[in-house]
Amino acid sequence: IEVLPGASEDDHLVESKEPIEFKAESDAQQIQLIGTAYTVADELLPAAVSKFFDIQTEKKRIGGTGEGLGSGSIYSIEYKEWKRSLQHSLDKLRDHFCLQYVLSFIYLEGKSRLDARMYLELKTDDLLWECDPSPSLPFQALFVKLRQLASVAGDVLLGKEKIQKVLLSRLTETVVMWLSNEQEFWDVFEDQSIQLRPSGLQQLILDMHFVVEIAVCGRYPHRPVQQLVSVIITRAIAAFSVRNVDPQSSLPEDEWFLDMAKVAINKQLGTSGSESELEEPVVVHDEISDSEESSISSPSTIGSEDSFASANNDDLETPVYFTDPEA
Repeated sequence: IEVLPGASEDDHLVESKEPIEFKAESDAQQIQLIGTAYTVADELLPAAVSKFFDIQTEKKRIGGTGEGLGSGSIYSIEYKEWKRSLQHSLDKLRDHFCLQYVLSFIYLEGKSRLDARMYLELKTDDLLWECDPSPSLPFQALFVKLRQLASVAGDVLLGKEKIQKVLLSRLTETVVMWLSNEQEFWDVFEDQSIQLRPSGLQQLILDMHFVVEIAVCGRYPHRPVQQLVSVIITRAIAAFSVRNVDPQSSLPEDEWFLDMAKVAINKQLGTSGSESELEEPVVVHDEISDSEESSISSPSTIGSEDSFASANNDDLETPVYFTDPEA
Protein backbone atom coordinates (compact mmCIF):
# COMPACT_ATOMS: atom_id res chain seq x y z
CA ILE A 1 0.00 0.00 0.00
CA GLU A 2 1.47 3.32 -1.03
CA VAL A 3 0.48 5.20 2.12
CA LEU A 4 2.27 2.76 4.43
CA PRO A 5 5.82 3.61 5.55
CA GLY A 6 8.57 2.66 3.11
CA ALA A 7 11.05 -0.15 3.65
CA SER A 8 14.01 0.43 5.94
CA GLU A 9 17.63 -0.34 5.08
CA ASP A 10 17.35 -3.63 6.97
CA ASP A 11 14.34 -4.55 4.84
CA HIS A 12 16.37 -3.95 1.68
CA LEU A 13 19.10 -6.21 2.99
CA VAL A 14 16.57 -9.00 3.47
CA GLU A 15 15.00 -8.43 0.06
CA SER A 16 18.37 -8.62 -1.68
CA LYS A 17 18.85 -12.24 -0.65
CA GLU A 18 18.04 -15.01 -3.09
CA PRO A 19 14.45 -16.20 -2.56
CA ILE A 20 13.98 -19.72 -1.26
CA GLU A 21 11.55 -21.67 -3.43
CA PHE A 22 9.01 -23.66 -1.45
CA LYS A 23 7.23 -26.53 -3.15
CA ALA A 24 3.84 -27.36 -1.68
CA GLU A 25 3.57 -30.96 -2.86
CA SER A 26 1.38 -32.84 -0.39
CA ASP A 27 -2.29 -32.11 0.26
CA ALA A 28 -1.43 -31.03 3.80
CA GLN A 29 1.24 -28.58 2.61
CA GLN A 30 -1.03 -27.05 -0.02
CA ILE A 31 -3.96 -26.68 2.37
CA GLN A 32 -1.63 -25.21 5.00
CA LEU A 33 -0.46 -22.65 2.45
CA ILE A 34 -4.05 -21.70 1.62
CA GLY A 35 -4.87 -21.41 5.32
CA THR A 36 -1.84 -19.21 5.91
CA ALA A 37 -2.78 -16.94 3.01
CA TYR A 38 -6.30 -16.49 4.36
CA THR A 39 -4.99 -15.85 7.87
CA VAL A 40 -2.65 -13.14 6.60
CA ALA A 41 -5.41 -11.57 4.50
CA ASP A 42 -8.25 -11.81 7.01
CA GLU A 43 -6.42 -11.23 10.28
CA LEU A 44 -2.82 -10.00 10.15
CA LEU A 45 -2.95 -7.40 7.38
CA PRO A 46 -6.26 -5.83 8.51
CA ALA A 47 -4.83 -5.61 12.04
CA ALA A 48 -1.72 -3.85 10.69
CA VAL A 49 -3.83 -1.40 8.67
CA SER A 50 -6.06 -0.74 11.67
CA LYS A 51 -2.99 0.04 13.77
CA PHE A 52 -1.77 2.44 11.10
CA PHE A 53 -5.15 4.18 11.04
CA ASP A 54 -5.03 4.52 14.83
CA ILE A 55 -1.61 6.18 14.58
CA GLN A 56 -2.86 8.64 11.97
CA THR A 57 -5.93 9.43 14.05
CA GLU A 58 -3.75 10.09 17.09
CA LYS A 59 -1.50 12.40 15.04
CA LYS A 60 -4.50 14.39 13.92
CA ARG A 61 -5.82 14.63 17.46
CA ILE A 62 -2.51 15.87 18.86
CA GLY A 63 -1.14 18.10 16.13
CA GLY A 64 -4.01 18.58 13.76
CA THR A 65 -1.72 17.65 10.85
CA GLY A 66 -2.92 14.15 10.07
CA GLU A 67 -5.02 13.65 6.97
CA GLY A 68 -8.67 12.83 7.47
CA LEU A 69 -9.58 9.16 7.66
CA GLY A 70 -13.18 9.41 6.55
CA SER A 71 -14.79 7.30 3.83
CA GLY A 72 -13.47 9.64 1.14
CA SER A 73 -9.89 9.87 2.36
CA ILE A 74 -6.98 8.49 0.36
CA TYR A 75 -6.33 5.96 3.12
CA SER A 76 -9.88 4.61 3.09
CA ILE A 77 -10.16 4.46 -0.70
CA GLU A 78 -6.81 2.76 -1.14
CA TYR A 79 -7.57 0.28 1.64
CA LYS A 80 -10.82 -0.77 -0.06
CA GLU A 81 -9.06 -1.23 -3.41
CA TRP A 82 -6.28 -3.21 -1.77
CA LYS A 83 -8.76 -5.43 0.07
CA ARG A 84 -10.70 -6.12 -3.14
CA SER A 85 -7.50 -7.00 -5.02
CA LEU A 86 -6.35 -9.23 -2.18
CA GLN A 87 -9.65 -11.13 -2.16
CA HIS A 88 -9.34 -11.72 -5.90
CA SER A 89 -5.85 -13.15 -5.39
CA LEU A 90 -7.13 -15.45 -2.65
CA ASP A 91 -9.91 -16.69 -4.93
CA LYS A 92 -7.35 -17.43 -7.65
CA LEU A 93 -5.21 -19.31 -5.15
CA ARG A 94 -8.16 -21.39 -3.96
CA ASP A 95 -9.43 -22.12 -7.47
CA HIS A 96 -5.97 -23.07 -8.72
CA PHE A 97 -5.70 -25.68 -5.98
CA CYS A 98 -9.24 -26.96 -6.62
CA LEU A 99 -8.74 -27.31 -10.37
CA GLN A 100 -5.46 -29.19 -10.06
CA TYR A 101 -6.84 -31.42 -7.32
CA VAL A 102 -9.93 -32.27 -9.38
CA LEU A 103 -7.91 -32.92 -12.54
CA SER A 104 -5.60 -35.26 -10.63
CA PHE A 105 -8.69 -37.16 -9.50
CA ILE A 106 -10.42 -37.26 -12.89
CA TYR A 107 -7.45 -38.22 -15.06
CA LEU A 108 -5.78 -41.59 -14.55
CA GLU A 109 -2.88 -42.34 -16.89
CA GLY A 110 -4.18 -39.74 -19.31
CA LYS A 111 -7.72 -41.12 -19.42
CA SER A 112 -10.79 -39.59 -17.83
CA ARG A 113 -12.55 -41.73 -15.26
CA LEU A 114 -15.68 -39.58 -15.80
CA ASP A 115 -16.34 -41.04 -19.23
CA ALA A 116 -19.90 -40.83 -20.55
CA ARG A 117 -19.58 -44.36 -21.93
CA MET A 118 -20.13 -45.71 -18.43
CA TYR A 119 -23.77 -44.67 -18.89
CA LEU A 120 -24.01 -46.79 -22.05
CA GLU A 121 -22.61 -50.01 -20.63
CA LEU A 122 -25.14 -50.68 -17.89
CA LYS A 123 -26.38 -54.26 -17.69
CA THR A 124 -29.97 -53.25 -17.06
CA ASP A 125 -32.50 -51.25 -19.03
CA ASP A 126 -34.16 -49.78 -15.95
CA LEU A 127 -32.58 -48.99 -12.57
CA LEU A 128 -35.99 -49.15 -10.91
CA TRP A 129 -35.86 -52.94 -11.19
CA GLU A 130 -32.45 -53.12 -9.55
CA CYS A 131 -32.50 -54.29 -5.93
CA ASP A 132 -29.60 -52.01 -4.99
CA PRO A 133 -29.07 -49.08 -7.38
CA SER A 134 -25.90 -47.17 -6.52
CA PRO A 135 -23.98 -44.15 -7.82
CA SER A 136 -21.31 -44.84 -10.42
CA LEU A 137 -17.97 -45.95 -9.00
CA PRO A 138 -16.10 -42.72 -9.91
CA PHE A 139 -18.54 -40.67 -7.84
CA GLN A 140 -18.29 -43.10 -4.93
CA ALA A 141 -14.51 -42.68 -5.19
CA LEU A 142 -14.99 -38.89 -5.20
CA PHE A 143 -16.87 -39.10 -1.90
CA VAL A 144 -14.05 -41.14 -0.34
CA LYS A 145 -11.46 -38.70 -1.72
CA LEU A 146 -13.25 -35.65 -0.31
CA ARG A 147 -13.68 -37.31 3.08
CA GLN A 148 -9.95 -38.01 3.18
CA LEU A 149 -9.17 -34.42 2.26
CA ALA A 150 -11.66 -33.16 4.86
CA SER A 151 -9.76 -35.15 7.49
CA VAL A 152 -6.46 -33.58 6.40
CA ALA A 153 -8.01 -30.10 6.34
CA GLY A 154 -9.46 -30.64 9.80
CA ASP A 155 -5.98 -31.31 11.17
CA VAL A 156 -4.13 -28.63 9.22
CA LEU A 157 -6.77 -25.89 9.52
CA LEU A 158 -7.74 -26.57 13.11
CA GLY A 159 -10.17 -23.92 14.30
CA LYS A 160 -10.72 -22.57 10.78
CA GLU A 161 -13.94 -24.40 9.93
CA LYS A 162 -15.14 -21.69 7.55
CA ILE A 163 -12.07 -22.04 5.32
CA GLN A 164 -12.43 -25.83 5.39
CA LYS A 165 -16.06 -25.77 4.29
CA VAL A 166 -15.52 -23.17 1.58
CA LEU A 167 -12.62 -25.18 0.16
CA LEU A 168 -14.51 -28.50 0.16
CA SER A 169 -17.60 -26.89 -1.32
CA ARG A 170 -15.50 -25.35 -4.07
CA LEU A 171 -13.84 -28.71 -4.82
CA THR A 172 -17.23 -30.39 -5.24
CA GLU A 173 -18.44 -27.52 -7.39
CA THR A 174 -15.32 -27.75 -9.57
CA VAL A 175 -16.04 -31.41 -10.38
CA VAL A 176 -19.55 -30.52 -11.55
CA MET A 177 -18.25 -27.51 -13.50
CA TRP A 178 -15.76 -29.73 -15.29
CA LEU A 179 -18.49 -32.22 -16.18
CA SER A 180 -20.78 -29.46 -17.41
CA ASN A 181 -18.12 -27.95 -19.67
CA GLU A 182 -16.44 -31.13 -20.94
CA GLN A 183 -17.73 -31.32 -24.51
CA GLU A 184 -16.20 -34.76 -25.12
CA PHE A 185 -18.46 -36.09 -22.37
CA TRP A 186 -21.60 -34.73 -24.05
CA ASP A 187 -20.51 -35.72 -27.56
CA VAL A 188 -21.00 -39.36 -26.61
CA PHE A 189 -24.73 -38.84 -26.14
CA GLU A 190 -24.97 -37.15 -29.55
CA ASP A 191 -23.30 -40.02 -31.41
CA GLN A 192 -26.06 -41.47 -33.59
CA SER A 193 -24.28 -44.83 -33.83
CA ILE A 194 -24.66 -45.40 -30.08
CA GLN A 195 -27.92 -46.59 -28.58
CA LEU A 196 -29.12 -44.74 -25.48
CA ARG A 197 -31.23 -46.49 -22.88
CA PRO A 198 -33.37 -45.12 -20.04
CA SER A 199 -31.05 -46.67 -17.46
CA GLY A 200 -28.21 -44.42 -18.65
CA LEU A 201 -30.25 -41.29 -17.98
CA GLN A 202 -31.42 -42.65 -14.64
CA GLN A 203 -27.84 -43.43 -13.59
CA LEU A 204 -26.58 -39.98 -14.57
CA ILE A 205 -29.33 -38.25 -12.61
CA LEU A 206 -28.68 -40.50 -9.61
CA ASP A 207 -24.99 -39.58 -9.76
CA MET A 208 -25.85 -35.88 -9.77
CA HIS A 209 -28.15 -36.23 -6.76
CA PHE A 210 -25.35 -38.12 -5.03
CA VAL A 211 -22.95 -35.21 -5.60
CA VAL A 212 -25.42 -32.80 -3.99
CA GLU A 213 -25.82 -35.19 -1.05
CA ILE A 214 -22.03 -35.23 -0.62
CA ALA A 215 -22.15 -31.49 0.04
CA VAL A 216 -25.22 -31.80 2.27
CA CYS A 217 -23.59 -34.59 4.27
CA GLY A 218 -20.40 -32.56 4.68
CA ARG A 219 -22.46 -29.63 5.97
CA TYR A 220 -20.78 -27.19 3.61
CA PRO A 221 -22.50 -24.78 1.18
CA HIS A 222 -24.34 -26.82 -1.44
CA ARG A 223 -26.44 -24.25 -3.30
CA PRO A 224 -23.81 -23.59 -6.03
CA VAL A 225 -23.45 -27.35 -6.52
CA GLN A 226 -27.22 -27.76 -6.65
CA GLN A 227 -27.56 -25.07 -9.32
CA LEU A 228 -24.89 -26.60 -11.55
CA VAL A 229 -26.37 -30.07 -11.09
CA SER A 230 -29.77 -28.75 -12.18
CA VAL A 231 -28.19 -27.49 -15.41
CA ILE A 232 -26.54 -30.87 -16.07
CA ILE A 233 -29.75 -32.81 -15.43
CA THR A 234 -31.72 -30.53 -17.73
CA ARG A 235 -29.10 -30.93 -20.45
CA ALA A 236 -29.01 -34.72 -20.01
CA ILE A 237 -32.79 -35.01 -20.27
CA ALA A 238 -32.71 -32.95 -23.46
CA ALA A 239 -29.91 -35.08 -24.95
CA PHE A 240 -31.69 -38.35 -24.23
CA SER A 241 -35.06 -36.99 -25.39
CA VAL A 242 -33.60 -36.22 -28.81
CA ARG A 243 -32.55 -39.88 -29.00
CA ASN A 244 -36.11 -41.13 -28.37
CA VAL A 245 -35.77 -41.77 -24.64
CA ASP A 246 -38.97 -40.43 -23.10
CA PRO A 247 -38.15 -38.88 -19.70
CA GLN A 248 -41.81 -38.83 -18.66
CA SER A 249 -42.11 -42.61 -18.83
CA SER A 250 -38.57 -43.59 -17.86
CA LEU A 251 -37.79 -41.31 -14.92
CA PRO A 252 -39.17 -41.93 -11.42
CA GLU A 253 -40.12 -39.15 -9.02
CA ASP A 254 -37.42 -36.93 -7.53
CA GLU A 255 -37.91 -38.58 -4.14
CA TRP A 256 -36.62 -41.87 -5.54
CA PHE A 257 -33.32 -40.30 -6.60
CA LEU A 258 -33.04 -38.47 -3.28
CA ASP A 259 -33.66 -41.65 -1.31
CA MET A 260 -31.17 -43.69 -3.34
CA ALA A 261 -28.51 -40.97 -2.99
CA LYS A 262 -29.02 -40.86 0.78
CA VAL A 263 -28.85 -44.65 1.01
CA ALA A 264 -25.55 -44.59 -0.88
CA ILE A 265 -24.16 -41.95 1.50
CA ASN A 266 -25.25 -44.05 4.48
CA LYS A 267 -23.50 -47.11 3.09
CA GLN A 268 -20.29 -45.16 2.62
CA LEU A 269 -20.52 -43.86 6.17
CA GLY A 270 -21.73 -47.14 7.63
CA THR A 271 -24.73 -45.47 9.30
CA SER A 272 -28.49 -45.87 9.29
CA GLY A 273 -30.71 -43.54 7.32
CA SER A 274 -31.96 -41.62 10.34
CA GLU A 275 -28.45 -40.73 11.46
CA SER A 276 -27.31 -39.03 8.28
CA GLU A 277 -30.34 -37.00 7.25
CA LEU A 278 -28.69 -33.70 8.02
CA GLU A 279 -30.99 -31.38 6.09
CA GLU A 280 -34.29 -31.30 4.29
CA PRO A 281 -34.29 -33.07 0.90
CA VAL A 282 -32.85 -30.96 -1.90
CA VAL A 283 -34.85 -31.21 -5.13
CA VAL A 284 -32.62 -30.74 -8.18
CA HIS A 285 -34.55 -32.63 -10.84
CA ASP A 286 -36.89 -29.81 -11.87
CA GLU A 287 -36.15 -28.28 -15.23
CA ILE A 288 -34.96 -24.70 -15.25
CA SER A 289 -35.65 -22.01 -17.79
CA ASP A 290 -33.06 -20.48 -20.10
CA SER A 291 -33.12 -17.25 -18.12
CA GLU A 292 -32.50 -19.08 -14.85
CA GLU A 293 -29.69 -21.09 -16.39
CA SER A 294 -27.95 -17.99 -17.70
CA SER A 295 -28.31 -16.27 -14.35
CA ILE A 296 -26.40 -18.95 -12.47
CA SER A 297 -23.11 -17.38 -11.52
CA SER A 298 -20.10 -18.50 -9.58
CA PRO A 299 -17.45 -16.57 -7.65
CA SER A 300 -14.81 -18.75 -9.27
CA THR A 301 -11.93 -17.29 -11.23
CA ILE A 302 -11.89 -20.43 -13.43
CA GLY A 303 -15.48 -20.39 -14.59
CA SER A 304 -14.91 -20.26 -18.33
CA GLU A 305 -15.30 -23.30 -20.53
CA ASP A 306 -11.78 -22.90 -21.92
CA SER A 307 -10.31 -23.18 -18.44
CA PHE A 308 -11.63 -26.73 -18.13
CA ALA A 309 -11.67 -27.87 -21.72
CA SER A 310 -8.03 -26.95 -22.25
CA ALA A 311 -6.88 -28.53 -19.00
CA ASN A 312 -5.43 -32.01 -19.17
CA ASN A 313 -3.19 -34.35 -17.28
CA ASP A 314 -0.08 -32.51 -18.45
CA ASP A 315 -0.97 -29.77 -15.97
CA LEU A 316 -0.32 -32.20 -13.13
CA GLU A 317 3.26 -33.21 -13.84
CA THR A 318 4.74 -30.67 -11.43
CA PRO A 319 3.92 -29.68 -7.85
CA VAL A 320 1.56 -26.80 -7.21
CA TYR A 321 3.33 -23.45 -6.98
CA PHE A 322 1.11 -20.88 -5.32
CA THR A 323 2.45 -17.88 -7.18
CA ASP A 324 0.88 -15.61 -9.74
CA PRO A 325 2.89 -15.81 -12.99
CA GLU A 326 1.74 -12.30 -13.83
CA ALA A 327 3.12 -10.89 -10.61
